[in-house]
Amino acid sequence: MTLDFSHRAPPTVQIVVVQVQVKPDFVEAFVAATEANAAASRREAGIVRFDLHRQIDDPLRFLLVEVYRTPEAIAAHKETDHYRIWRDTVGPMMAQPRLRTEYTNVSPRDDAW
Repeated sequence: MTLDFSHRAPPTVQIVVVQVQVKPDFVEAFVAATEANAAASRREAGIVRFDLHRQIDDPLRFLLVEVYRTPEAIAAHKETDHYRIWRDTVGPMMAQPRLRTEYTNVSPRDDAW
């Protein structure tokens, strides 16, 4: 089956999903640093959502779900001081490199965000 999206405007909302496994001794520090980054990120004009989730069956694994209005907003986020501080702070706390995947929005429609 082929889906036809030709009747819809091209998506602009971009979703970034980041998977992180934290070393056991750094969970509290990782959460604190990530909550600080998320709070500052939510104040950026180009960010719609910035969520932190913890895996139920493996409390060392976290998921960040970031929703941006445009691809340019992703680039702008990476230039902020709070992102750079977060990146440099949590890097040594990770048990393995973080896995980052980008998506475009399908539903809800962009104008519903």
